[in-house]
Amino acid sequence: MSDQGVAQDGTRFPPGAQILVRDEEWLVRNTTTTDYDGERIEAVGVSEFVRDEEAVFFSKIDSVELLDPEKTELVADTSSYFRRSRLFLEAVLRKTPLPQSERGLALTDRFLLDPLGYQQRPAGLALSMRNLRPRVLIADVVGLGKTLEIGLTLAELIRRGRGERILVVTPQSILEQFQHELWTRFSIPLVRLDSLGIQRIQREIPAGRNPFTHYKRVIISVDTLKNIGQYRHHLERIRWDAVVIDESHNLINPGSQRRALAETLAPRTDALLLASATPHNGDKRSFADLISLLDPAAIADREHYDPAEDLGHLYIRRTKISPEVRDEMGTEWPDRGPTVSLHCAATEAEERVFAELTEHWLPVPAGADFGTADQDRSSVASEQIFAYNLLKTFLSSHTALRETVDNRIARLGERVRKAEEKGLAAGSAITHEQAALSRLREIIAGMGDGTAPGDSAKLDALVAQLTQIGVGPGSTVRAVVFSERVRTLTWLAKVVPARLGFPVGADGEAKAVAVMHGGLSDDEQAKVLESFGLADTPVRLLFTGDVASEGVNLHRQCHHLIHYDIPWSLIRIEQRNGRIDRYGQKHQPQFRALILTSAVPGAKDDRTVAEKLLRREEEAHKLDGTAEAVTGCYRAEEEERRLIMELVAGGTVEDFLAEGQDDDTTLADLFGQVDTITETELPARAELISLFEGDTAAFVATALDEVYKERAEDLIGLATGTDAKGGTYFSLSPAKAPDLLHRLKALPPGYLKEQRVGERMLVTFDRALAQRKLTEARESSTTIWPEVSFLTDIHPVVEWLTDKVLVAFDAQQAPVITTPHVDGPVFLVQGIHSNALGRPTVVRWMAVSGLDAGSPEVRSMADALRDAKVGPRLARTGGPRDLDGLQALVPAAVAAARGHLDAGRAQWEERISEPLAAYRARVAQWRTDSLLPGISGRRERLVEETADELARLLDQLRTTGRPLLRVLAVLDRPAAAPATTPDAQREN
Repeated sequence: MSDQGVAQDGTRFPPGAQILVRDEEWLVRNTTTTDYDGERIEAVGVSEFVRDEEAVFFSKIDSVELLDPEKTELVADTSSYFRRSRLFLEAVLRKTPLPQSERGLALTDRFLLDPLGYQQRPAGLALSMRNLRPRVLIADVVGLGKTLEIGLTLAELIRRGRGERILVVTPQSILEQFQHELWTRFSIPLVRLDSLGIQRIQREIPAGRNPFTHYKRVIISVDTLKNIGQYRHHLERIRWDAVVIDESHNLINPGSQRRALAETLAPRTDALLLASATPHNGDKRSFADLISLLDPAAIADREHYDPAEDLGHLYIRRTKISPEVRDEMGTEWPDRGPTVSLHCAATEAEERVFAELTEHWLPVPAGADFGTADQDRSSVASEQIFAYNLLKTFLSSHTALRETVDNRIARLGERVRKAEEKGLAAGSAITHEQAALSRLREIIAGMGDGTAPGDSAKLDALVAQLTQIGVGPGSTVRAVVFSERVRTLTWLAKVVPARLGFPVGADGEAKAVAVMHGGLSDDEQAKVLESFGLADTPVRLLFTGDVASEGVNLHRQCHHLIHYDIPWSLIRIEQRNGRIDRYGQKHQPQFRALILTSAVPGAKDDRTVAEKLLRREEEAHKLDGTAEAVTGCYRAEEEERRLIMELVAGGTVEDFLAEGQDDDTTLADLFGQVDTITETELPARAELISLFEGDTAAFVATALDEVYKERAEDLIGLATGTDAKGGTYFSLSPAKAPDLLHRLKALPPGYLKEQRVGERMLVTFDRALAQRKLTEARESSTTIWPEVSFLTDIHPVVEWLTDKVLVAFDAQQAPVITTPHVDGPVFLVQGIHSNALGRPTVVRWMAVSGLDAGSPEVRSMADALRDAKVGPRLARTGGPRDLDGLQALVPAAVAAARGHLDAGRAQWEERISEPLAAYRARVAQWRTDSLLPGISGRRERLVEETADELARLLDQLRTTGRPLLRVLAVLDRPAAAPATTPDAQREN
């Protein structure tokens, strides 16, 4: 055995080496020495029958053979225009993971999306090695395209061999939306799992098998997975290459199920991508806890830290007004229109409600302290916060108020009953409130049901506005109407369609209307969103609660949004608006808000709170791009609670907004980090070699010709087609190719079923066609999935063909390409340095020449291929001059390549060692700063364990052992041949 198989630590099978075990080829990931069984070799399958399978071998138990590059057998390539060699080399180039030293992006322009630099920056940050691992919090504000930024980052990880096992965790309302975007845009298939899906898998697999190993790339709702007790033992036994947690602000609360889930997943993944437009709750310690999931050594003192200094490697945030976003957006995202406040003068009946609330529930305070006994004389409410909840309910609708009053009467009656059972009096406060509630119920009883004008001022205004913007029978105009109250939503869905002239069925329901709220299941929510998002469905109005205000896309067919009632939270208003004001919106987003006004002196109508918040949100959006830092509250619920407490204490909205500006500015500075971003250029591009000039379409066409030898039509049903606008595509029958069909099982089941992919799969490299088909799918009433799939570099069909051409030559064979454009033999050699995790740290593509003259020279493989004119025009004019002579030079070529790698190792590794050394120093400083006098023994142990674990990881990321070398091909002058040969055939 050559000494190339002996690593510096004494092992014979260094990470990255290829080995032969049990007649199959494997790639070594890690090697350790045992006391009795020799070397313990962790490996992953390379050859067809074991590909991607993980295994552990022991050198004293298994027969482990290192594939020695010196034993490479050279074979003449007799294919037309050296097609087999070019395909083989291209496949090796494509399948070799990009190394750790390559920080540039490789695939940013290969997907079905606009090449926007700001959306590429998170991937650039994740791969920059400013952090130990690819771990970032993507905190762009609502609408900038965080899903696309996640997709780009995952694709780059896949190209680096670090994205095989992916877990995506999202709220249930956006599961299908996220799954759809990653497949249609990036060709990243995610299998959607819910609790029933997990149970189904458990029935299909052997007892005790981990259901999360059944599929490699999974998307699951946080609501399913947060039951950490049920799934903990499965999650603790699996490692992921990448975990994505969307809407990650839900992870902040210590002790919550979501937090426990995150703490289980974070240590068991290499890459961790968190995404949230509202990434913290205003508490510095809570935000530090969230950041610790990404980098445990980022913050020593969780009460005092500098966002820009301590978190710049972990965090990225932009708004719509950020220069790099604004400059690139163009027409893809028109500026939003002003929020139009529509004043609705209360009806006579509504004024009676205002009068009752003003006189008995919410009298104007005259300096009274509502925390004293004076409260009973000021308000009939036994709980003052309830009085404001009552007001908010009425400002939503009188039908919602009726429900709230009835529920409150029932609860107070239950209190009285329980008191009487104990022989106690109910108390005057409850008695007074019961009487006031009864008066309110009598007033509400006289109000109409909304079927006729005059029953509700806001309802009349809503119908008028919908009519004005064109919503009605025969029109394609759509609008989304938000309300906080489910009762208001269901009432509107019942009465509005008929007043707009939409047909209503015998059951009282109209097909033109959809209703969405938190009481629906995830499947029901998905169906509602799908019906509103597809242009060819009859739905024209979506009445929705704030369950749709986080992450949901409503902009595809809609640019009109109406606030039927207004949240008492700037954050919630902004989140609502962001459903149609987001990247990809083709029309100016239009916002309207219904403002119920009263002439009753002292009445707290919508002008008291709601209209003021609308104006402040609009001002903040224009000035800062977001309203989240205005009040110093970073959670909608907390913002509303504090505002109500301000009102209870006699304050005003202006007081509340002014108080928020006096808070600690550290977190506001964090949100303003976008202004301190110094990078002005796009992330660097990776340096890639291609024999097809990066043209994946040409590679696929040539591969199909080579693999199926002009019989692809019969063997896999290959056919080409053109759509009405001249777009080209091709189709194939996966059922005729079992190995392809097996790969496609990982695609979204809904897509497989609806498009009948197993029978016929349509694919294209035509970007315009793919975009048209994606648009047509949104305009369909039957499916959200486009019938034609866009072929990216990581598409399963492309990967399938790449693997098929890799076996054109045996494991230790290398083709000889004859070309008159070389003076002597040129050996093309791949060299890979790996770390202890088996991941490439440095990859070099070398061309070794001058061996026949005894003076070897090593240069770039790309230059050698270009100079030798290896391409589709290089016809074969004769075989090798001396195949045996070339074979004898193989050991010298390997030695020259090894010497070149050894000589340049220090320089190439510098790009890796410098950031690792900087991080090691940071960990040491963090350990020193954390071990303060007086800390608890538990905290001290945690710090030491974390520092030790990070040190071990740093050691694993360093280059270890000797390089893996592989002879890929030889270029040489041809032997004498006739001027015209049978091989001078058509170009490929």
